Amino acid sequence: MPVSPAALAHAEDLADFVAASPSSYHAAHEVARRLESAGFTRLDETDEWPAQPGGRFVVVRDGAAIAWAVPADATATTPAHIFGAHTDSPGFKLKPRPTTGVKGWLQAAVEVYGGPLLNSWLDRELRLAGRLALADGRVVLADTGPLLRLPQLAVHLDRSANTSFSLDKQTETQPVWGLGEAGDADLLAELAASADVDPADIRGFDAVVADAARGAVFGKDDAFFASGRLDDLASVHAGVVALAEIASDTFAGDAVAVLAAFDHEELGSASRSGAAGPFLEDVLARIQAGLGADAVQARRAIAASWCLSSDVGHSLHPNYIGKHDPVVQPVLGSGPILKINANQRYATDAVGAASWNAWCESAGVASQEFVSNNDVPCGSTIGPITATRLGIRTVDVGIPILSMHSARELAGVSDLHDLAAVARTFFSA
Repeated sequence: MPVSPAALAHAEDLADFVAASPSSYHAAHEVARRLESAGFTRLDETDEWPAQPGGRFVVVRDGAAIAWAVPADATATTPAHIFGAHTDSPGFKLKPRPTTGVKGWLQAAVEVYGGPLLNSWLDRELRLAGRLALADGRVVLADTGPLLRLPQLAVHLDRSANTSFSLDKQTETQPVWGLGEAGDADLLAELAASADVDPADIRGFDAVVADAARGAVFGKDDAFFASGRLDDLASVHAGVVALAEIASDTFAGDAVAVLAAFDHEELGSASRSGAAGPFLEDVLARIQAGLGADAVQARRAIAASWCLSSDVGHSLHPNYIGKHDPVVQPVLGSGPILKINANQRYATDAVGAASWNAWCESAGVASQEFVSNNDVPCGSTIGPITATRLGIRTVDVGIPILSMHSARELAGVSDLHDLAAVARTFFSA
């Protein structure tokens, strides 16, 4: 069955969002930019924040962003409905001395970030993007556009390439970006030029490599959407779209609607902008202070709050059916997934499952379940971390995809749209 025009439009907008978000810092900026365009007020953590009832706000901390809409009649014990996701994706990060090369080739010195599928990065046009800290105290975003490539060794020079293939993380993952001698070139100058700053003014940088190709809809009946960084910009985008729509005017929900897009999930979330850090707790405390809550009222609000931890999960792979649970087998295009794990790698429990199913039913969206094959342990998400750190009831959900942690992942167009629909219902309580 062909996907709806609304789902196709959502996918095209996601392609725009991913293109604008080659790094976590760009993603956080794009979240804030879009929500400011929708009427949200951007706040700075060092400033005094205004009273909260009826307000719509967004704050950025490094590569993370938290946005929220407060009902006009909110009180000191109004709970929060938090849609959590993450802005970072597996790949490569630039090393401190990035300009290298050999025998007339210019190369970039990179370090593996998270757990990417290394071979998926071969033979693609790649961008270099991130933030530059300057001598005058400013921090600016930089994005070179297509600049680098990891060329694969020809099969004539490696006859075993189609039978046994692996990449050495140090010697075989350094992309080329030009011709010449390393001593006569400066990769940071390319980043500086993209930000229109003097390379001599750079005092620090955080830069990652990203696939330069735009996301695309394809397949029979336009069923598929392929793009880099769907893990987890698909969820961040769904949250932004939903929050902007429900808070486009006076917000009348029964809970404070919160989008929390954290950084560093792929590394374990242990940073000041990660889910294991204090960012969400800090923001919730200031929201509650703006509603006049005392310590007990604040804890009452937290006890009544919910978090949907939204991240991608595994769709059934038709070529590797044995890697999946023999009964629970979610497939692209059949709806978002509820993620369940007996060992609390996901935070979902019976009460959370019932609530998720109710939100899906209210949104008119079908849901699937995900559980791992017992011999193939699953990863984890921000869900257990948020539940442990704040005591908020948490449910792990997302969309099914193929090629997780590839430079270019595969999702179902209808699932992307359906996730945003459930997020709208969740925000509206």
